[in-house]
Amino acid sequence: MANIFDTTNYPSQIPSTLQVGGYWAWKRGDLSADYPTSAYSLTYKLHLIEGSTSASITINAAEQNGEYVFTYTNTGSVAPGQYKWFAKIKRTADNADAHLESGYITIESELLRSFAKQMLDAIEAVSLNRASMDQSSMSIAGRSLSRMSIDELNGFRDKYKAEYLKEVKQARIKNGTGSGNTIKASFGSLKTMNPTDY
Repeated sequence: MANIFDTTNYPSQIPSTLQVGGYWAWKRGDLSADYPTSAYSLTYKLHLIEGSTSASITINAAEQNGEYVFTYTNTGSVAPGQYKWFAKIKRTADNADAHLESGYITIESELLRSFAKQMLDAIEAVSLNRASMDQSSMSIAGRSLSRMSIDELNGFRDKYKAEYLKEVKQARIKNGTGSGNTIKASFGSLKTMNPTDY
């Protein structure tokens, strides 16, 4: 396995999933031809859109060997959830900046339950009128679960259930225990039975 702390092995784009308390790192070497690091700076801004609170994170690039390199280690207090990220490029000469790219990223809790599982549990608890205060206050796209209709809750329940089952499947494959989709059958011993076998 490659050393994840070695800049050479950093992903070439912001990962689709990061973990609270983890080491966040990526690089953008593909932009330096159009935006040389000597004349521009690059920043990623992450805004929480699905979670239990409001949060935003700003991560500035460092220049290394002509590439924009991102590292962020203050991740222990980051709120887990679904974030939308924006990459902004700034011209050093006059501080003019422009939107470059955007996308979505999931920041998972370091707890045993992933963000998808936490949301699934909260949605099911709200649907059954058994939600805690924290679960009731969790929100999706700025709307708290407690204010959603049953149809809306059911739709989001199906979404997060699918995400959670996908996580379980990927974890099983990673751990070498199979995806759970294949049923393994055992046909027992192939020896010839004799009267004492039954």
